[in-house]
Parts: sequence; C-alpha cells; structure tokens
Amino acid sequence: MTTTDLPGPVRLRVFTEPQQGATYDDLLAVAQTAERLGFDAFFRSDHYLAMGGDGLPGPTDAWTTLAGLARETSRIRLGTLVTSATFRRPGVLAVQVAQVDQMSGGRVELGLGAGWFAREHEAYGIPFPKNRFDHLTEQLEIITGLWSTPVGETFTYEGDLYRLVDSPGLPKPVQQPLPIVVGGSGPRRTPALAARFAAEYNASFPEIDEVPTLFGRVRDAAAEAGRAPDDLACSAALVLCVGKDEAEFRRRAEAIGREPDELREHGIAGTVDDAVDVIGRLVEAGASRLYLQTLDLHDLDHLALVAEEVAPRL
Repeated sequence: MTTTDLPGPVRLRVFTEPQQGATYDDLLAVAQTAERLGFDAFFRSDHYLAMGGDGLPGPTDAWTTLAGLARETSRIRLGTLVTSATFRRPGVLAVQVAQVDQMSGGRVELGLGAGWFAREHEAYGIPFPKNRFDHLTEQLEIITGLWSTPVGETFTYEGDLYRLVDSPGLPKPVQQPLPIVVGGSGPRRTPALAARFAAEYNASFPEIDEVPTLFGRVRDAAAEAGRAPDDLACSAALVLCVGKDEAEFRRRAEAIGREPDELREHGIAGTVDDAVDVIGRLVEAGASRLYLQTLDLHDLDHLALVAEEVAPRL
C-alpha cells in the first residue's frame, strides 16, 4: 500500500511503548513503516521506566524522539499518549511541542495527563505531587493560553501552582489550535477537562463493554460546555495482536508474553475476522480513532497485515 490514508470509518494509529526496550532506530523503522502503509498517526508513550523486564537498552525521551521523527517522516501525525504533567514545566513543554510542530510542518498532537507511575518518578528524581490533577488543569490552562496569545502581546498567569509574568507566548505551533488529547476513565474531572481543552478524548485500555459509558460521559460534559456533538473526537487505545490465522495469532501472543484468551477479551486480537468485529463494535460506540498498542516493534509484518487485511474491511 502506498503512502495514503487507510480506508474505513475510523483512523488507525500505531501506538508504541518504548520504555519496555527500544532504540530511536527501532521507533524510526516503525514510524516510517506505519507511514508507508497508510496509518494515520504514530504515537508513543512518555515513560522513563520499564513496567516489567529490564527495559534494555533504556528509555528514550518522547519529545526528543518526536523531534527526530518530525524530520524523517512527511505525512504521518505524531504525538504522545500521554505526556505526564509532572515531567515538565508547562512553559517548557509549550516551547517543546510548538517547536516539534514546526519541525513536522504541523503534524503534532499533544496528549497530556496527570501522571500515575510513582516508581519512575522516584527512579529519576522527578517530584510526584499528590495534587496531580491540579497540576494538569493549570498546565492545560497555561499551554493553551501561551499558544493562543496573539503575537506581540503577552501572557500572564497566576495560579496556585504556577506563575507566569508577561510571557511573549513564543514560539507558536503551526497548527492553530494544536490538537490536545485528554484521556482517562474518571467519571467527573477527566470528562470536564476533555470538554474544556481537548480536541480528542481517549479511553486507554478500557473494558470494551465500558466504552459506550466512557464516551457518553464525555459527550455529556461537552454538551454542558456548549460544544457541538461532533466537535470532540472519541478514541480508544487497545493492545493489538492479530494473525492471518489462529496459529499466527498465537505465535504473536507468545512473542509478547500474553495469553491468547486474555488478549481476545481485552484487545484487538485474534484472527483478521476477530479484529474486524472488535473494531466494528468500537466504531458503533462512537470511536473515530483507534490507537493500536504495538508491543513487538520488530514485527513490521504485523502492521502490514492490519493495513492490508483488516483496514479494507472496515
């Protein structure tokens, strides 16, 4: 398949977890393959510590990685799912993301979350505050405020946690507004933040039967905020493990250390028919984008199978 968008009613996005063990060259190969096959986006997690295993050769920084990919790809969209608000000061993050957006020609999306992995903060000396949602809220206010301040004017912010005085709000991203992704399963604060700041709400690794409820909460919050029903995209991130037949599916499940039955219950997994069925259920629930968590970064044939056998049937 040439470098064109994949067919179907839902955008398929490749999502990687490099903290489990990947070099920049590994990620470059996946991103360029995803672009060539027609996937809509390449996203990566933003973590500094492996969750099980040795994580060799060690972590890569998300925004350093995306800056490199911005210059080595041409069409595919790039982003994080998600950057932790605890990792960077909001002013610095606003500069980083705007610069990578410029480097990519306007292809970046910022996934921003409150952070949750206390052990990685401890391992790398990053403060892990108790009021992480307050940090996330103020960071969203600051980043959107900096980017939306007209050139020649200044931005001042006085919050409980952050204070900015007469910032020029530079540089500006190419995209105005640059899309922000807010995710989570909380019943109140997450939907409210998504409705207020986000272009997209993401449900990360939900139980598939719970997706309609999660999307419904966000749509209700968006309506209360005065947004049009189709103004806020809804998406889900789920593990991907598909084979052209049962034997290939089971081989791929073994390669990532997962049980086939568990994958079928919680992911986009099984044969091509199984994958098409699950994606259909998610689209029926309102998903317009799906993040396919790709755990074996060296199995590029896996992505080709999805592009060539699953996507055309959506």
